[in-house]
Parts: sequence; structure tokens; C-alpha cells
Amino acid sequence: MKLVFAGTPEVAVPALDALIASGRHEVAAVVTRPDAPAGRGRRLVASPVAERAEEAGIEVLKPVKPRDEDFLARLREIGPDACPVVAYGALLPRVALDVPAHGWVNLHFSLLPAWRGAAPVQHAIMAGDEITGASTFLIEEGLDSGPVYGTVTEEIRRTDTSGDLLTRLAFAGSGLLVATMDGIEDGTLKAVPQPADGITLAPKITVENAHVDWSAPALRVDRMVRGCTPAPGAWTAFRGERLKLIHATPVPERTDLAPGELSVGKNNVYVGTGSYAVELLWLQAQGKKPMRAADWARGVRIASGERLGA
Repeated sequence: MKLVFAGTPEVAVPALDALIASGRHEVAAVVTRPDAPAGRGRRLVASPVAERAEEAGIEVLKPVKPRDEDFLARLREIGPDACPVVAYGALLPRVALDVPAHGWVNLHFSLLPAWRGAAPVQHAIMAGDEITGASTFLIEEGLDSGPVYGTVTEEIRRTDTSGDLLTRLAFAGSGLLVATMDGIEDGTLKAVPQPADGITLAPKITVENAHVDWSAPALRVDRMVRGCTPAPGAWTAFRGERLKLIHATPVPERTDLAPGELSVGKNNVYVGTGSYAVELLWLQAQGKKPMRAADWARGVRIASGERLGA
């Protein structure tokens, strides 16, 4: 089939690579978000998908909105049979959805209908799920509600961050997306409506959502830190400044600390929660680079009884 691939961040690149490498389908063009300011200089930078497509000599389309007439005219001119999508980042209007004969097929990083929305991997970790996966489905105008072509499953490991898990799903899902395109082309694959039961939502996690509540149990704090790493980053307050938490681990044997209370040893930093303590391993103070928690504690000279979140 002739394909127009839509995607923007790094997590979409493995799927683009897999479609290019399949040899069975032609990736005629790529649709991605416009260049965005990045870095200290805030200069405009192309998306990872745009950069990969340009390396491969593929036409790149960067509409401000996918209902822009110039973009729609070019899409019709290309005439794709299907448009595979991975983390494109913009809502597709009906006028665009109707262009390809086989529609727009999204690779979503959850087992639908669980975790519909922008942050399925983060929410799966924060909810304590043991299994997640990826699904391919036909995009319709509802939120991730279209019929499903196929799924792959993935275990959520005890120490997984959302970054770890998303990386594995990006590669497992790329094979699923290619297989879905193959099945659509040869007519062996039909989309199945999602069940009405088991729907959960995964809205975007904001910085405000990532504020750690030290009165919560240790396992919930651990899931919050892992689910929000690398973005948007779980955080707490210390001496009136924001402290980003990168890596922590529950310590069930430490039950002597009040919520938020710090305990510092020679090479360890513990903080109390609503159940037992967690050990802080890596963190990032405001305006600083990531560092080991023990090094941070030596630098700030924590006083007896000081707390996080105060």
C-alpha cells in the first residue's frame, strides 16, 4: 500500500523505521508537528520523525493544523491507501480521516479500551498495573474509541519508569503496526469494536499532577516517581524550592519516619510516607544537574527533623 505516516516524537521513530524496512509498503510522505523551539537558545528544531524522514528522503508535511487546506490538498494529491499514526499530537478532522481508503490506523500504547488518552504508559504504571501493551485501531472522531485490529502485551517490571516501558512498547508496537498494514492490504485483518466495559482514561499528566503527596503509601509514591520519569518529572518542595525526584525505592523495614521526614546516613537518604519509608537515589535540585541523593544531602546539610513537601 501507499502510506502517509503521521508521528512526531522519538517514540514514533521505530514504527517509521519498521514501515520503511518492511519493503512491502511505500511510505510516500510523513506528517508531523511544525518545528518547535528547543534548548537554551530556543531555536526552532524539527521533530525526531521529521529528521528521520528527511534522512530517508521522504517528503515531510508540517501543517499547523491538519484541517489546513494546503495540507489536505497535498494529502489528496498523494492519495494514500492508509495512514499509520504514532503519537502525532493533533486531532484529525473528519475531512482528513476520509482521505485514505483504509483510514488512519493508530498505534496506541495500551490494551484498549484501557487507558484511552495522551498518557497511557504513565497512568498504567501509576495505577500499579502488572500488564500493559499496545493496540492498533482505526481512528474515528471519538477519543481512542475506534475498532481494534490487533494487540501485543508487555509486562510492567518492578523498576520500570514510563521511559523504560515506552521504549519497549515502541519497538514491540512497530512490528504490530507493520503486521496490521499487511493484514489490511491482503484482507485477512478486520477491526473489532472495543468492548463497552473496562474503559479507563489517561489524560495528559501536568507538572501540577506530578506533585508527590508524602502522606500517600510508599508504593503509591514509588509509582508516581516511576510513572512521571522522565516527563513531566515527579517533584516535591524543599526549603521553598522545587526538588525533582528521578529514582526512589521503597524500604519496608523503615517505619520510623513521619510523612516527608528526612533521615540521612553516610550514603543513604530516606524519606517517610504514609506507610514505610522510601530511599531517594537520584534527584535534581532547582537549577542543578541530576545527582545522587546522598551527594545532594551532603551539600545542603539537612538538619534533624527537616521534611520534604513542607
